[in-house]
Amino acid sequence: MSLKLTQVKKGYGQGNQKLEILRGLNLEVKKGEVIAILGPSGSGKSTLLTLLAGLDIPDEGDIDISGALLSRMDPSQRTEFRGKKIGIVFQQFHLLSHLKALENVALPLEIAGDSQATEKSVALLKQVGLEHRQEHFPSQMSGGECQRVAIARALVTQPEILLADEPSGNLDVKTGDVVMKVFMDTVRQNHTTTILVTHSLELANLCDRKYHLSDGVLTS
Repeated sequence: MSLKLTQVKKGYGQGNQKLEILRGLNLEVKKGEVIAILGPSGSGKSTLLTLLAGLDIPDEGDIDISGALLSRMDPSQRTEFRGKKIGIVFQQFHLLSHLKALENVALPLEIAGDSQATEKSVALLKQVGLEHRQEHFPSQMSGGECQRVAIARALVTQPEILLADEPSGNLDVKTGDVVMKVFMDTVRQNHTTTILVTHSLELANLCDRKYHLSDGVLTS
């Protein structure tokens, strides 16, 4: 088992004014599976991703990633775990504008002191079809190319879990389709366990399983 959520609850506010966002989520994801989470705005998708990334902890319940309980770690332990075990692809790319494509991809490995950072990063850029763009800055690339660089950066550390937050949401439909094909091909080639939050039913249908999150409840 790669990921398991057990009765995960999360709310915000104080006292009687507390708003319950997630109401006892249960989910099991096997290694290498690609899971889609669908749901309207305000349904708790962002809160769920925040918990899975270890950026916050649930009020109740456990999040188990490959035997490690995120909810039992202190903030520094979660930060270290996230750096080593969790990859994140954002809707807004979040590339560093002063770094070239290769440097953006290699940055997590450089921080970790990996002596093969460049070689691994070149390989990932090739995998997403951007080996010819490694010396280009984000401003010199299209939105679709920037998102493919972001995908390579998220995967270069070989994370246990990849979290993708509407990765095609900032792109036009045609470009988004191309990027998501690259995304799906890449995570499957790497056997990366993936949780994909999306509004697209078409994209969700490409995943191994899909779930709907509504009013803080997860259903298949």
